[in-house]
Amino acid sequence: MLYLMLLLAYLLGSIPSGLIIGKVFYNTDIREHGSGNLGGTNTFRTLGKKAGFVVTLLDILKGTAATFLPYIFTVQTPNWPDWIALPLVCGLLAVVGHMYPVFAGFRGGKAVATSGGIILGYEPALFVILLVCFLLSLYLTRIVSLSSMIIAIVAVIYVMFTNDLSLQLLIFCLAAFIFYRHRANIKRIINKTEPKVNLFKK
Repeated sequence: MLYLMLLLAYLLGSIPSGLIIGKVFYNTDIREHGSGNLGGTNTFRTLGKKAGFVVTLLDILKGTAATFLPYIFTVQTPNWPDWIALPLVCGLLAVVGHMYPVFAGFRGGKAVATSGGIILGYEPALFVILLVCFLLSLYLTRIVSLSSMIIAIVAVIYVMFTNDLSLQLLIFCLAAFIFYRHRANIKRIINKTEPKVNLFKK
């Protein structure tokens, strides 16, 4: 049951929200537009605000749902060290599924929203802090990728002041994923060619 649940966590993360919303409601494959990414940012640029917000919310909920799987299935980890939190393991697998979805040719998103979903399910206070920081950064810079990397750094700083080793390891992994998936964005930010958005404009 344990390994079946872990597989389910990956499959949850693999659900390509952007692809589904684009094809079902807009007759558009967002992989053929913009950055080709399946995440909320490319959905926003390709299909508009409404679709972008819906996809972002669905991607967040994938991470949250994955963290709840151990409670739903009441699965135990008899041979694992005490500091390994099974909800976070499931969440991490959902992020891997989001980045490399089996249902979309292993071409997925950049891990930000689904990572946020894990934090929402496990440490809601941190989620609120990161959301505020993200919106503030986005308002000031209008650069989604930069704002995403900033909150990854904020999350790392936050967990350094906690005693939750499992959460610390998770955040370090998620931050590494986010920076790795934003390699091209970092180059464009340095070259001042990264596209800007304005989510706050009516």
